[in-house]
Amino acid sequence: MTIDDAAEGQRPRPDELVLDHVAHFLPDMAAAESALARLGFAPTPVSHQMHRTEPGGPLVPAGTANRTAMLARGYLEFLATTGDTPNAARLRAAMSRYTGLHLVCFGMSDAGAVQARLAAAGFDPPPAVSLQREVAQVDGSLACARFAVVRPAPDRMREGRIQFVEHLAPATIWQRRYLIHPNGALALAGAVVAVADPDEAATRWGALAGIALKPRGGFRILQTARGHVRIGTAAAVAAAYGMDPPTLPWIAGPIVAVGDLAATARLLASSGIDLLRRGSDRLVAAAPPALGGLYVFEPLSDLATAGR
Repeated sequence: MTIDDAAEGQRPRPDELVLDHVAHFLPDMAAAESALARLGFAPTPVSHQMHRTEPGGPLVPAGTANRTAMLARGYLEFLATTGDTPNAARLRAAMSRYTGLHLVCFGMSDAGAVQARLAAAGFDPPPAVSLQREVAQVDGSLACARFAVVRPAPDRMREGRIQFVEHLAPATIWQRRYLIHPNGALALAGAVVAVADPDEAATRWGALAGIALKPRGGFRILQTARGHVRIGTAAAVAAAYGMDPPTLPWIAGPIVAVGDLAATARLLASSGIDLLRRGSDRLVAAAPPALGGLYVFEPLSDLATAGR
């Protein structure tokens, strides 16, 4: 597997779930641009989001805009508010707790099936949301990136916006020109979450994903077909990653797989990024305040093993 088959590799098989992306909620997109450059990411241009507020209804502005760091497997999203909509209000409410990651999204291939499963499991999902945005293509034309998003009821997952996406036009956003990053990032391998009660959280996340979590190294691991979520106490996260949670629950940061960990370390050092942990198999960087949280970088030699 190479970055040249990135678009084809995003949609999971019908029986699979993958870690598709994570998202920062940001008060200042311009400040985030400098922070991303210091971390070695080359994000896409700003894109304004549209959605349908009811099935079959018209597309209306979602009140948010995003940039993304597209990876050969998965991606990182950076969201900021652009208007006064219910969606924008939810972002602002989340940011009142902390700046950083507030969204974890799993990829699936059948939105209807996931919607039915969540309903049967007691997560009371609202109707699936149709999102779309226009994306410039290499030839200068515009293409419509389309997504079906399924979410549990807002009060079911206190850690943040934990949701599912079905990519309906992946080739529009996984363009090769956006997959090359100075830090060598190749894949979204995982996400770190701090909670007060890992056993309770593991039961709930397991029911949501339909995957039983397993203990590993003081954490509970939700292992998907590609990528994992690592859930632990505040003490476990601080010990492993070198940063105390500002509050609980807290989605601390992504785990990003890179091709050359030593080269990534050199780039971060040259950018003045504070390294909280440094070893032969892991770097933990404190993200600049404009992004918040931490970034974990781990080596990867084969995209087929990302996040496993």
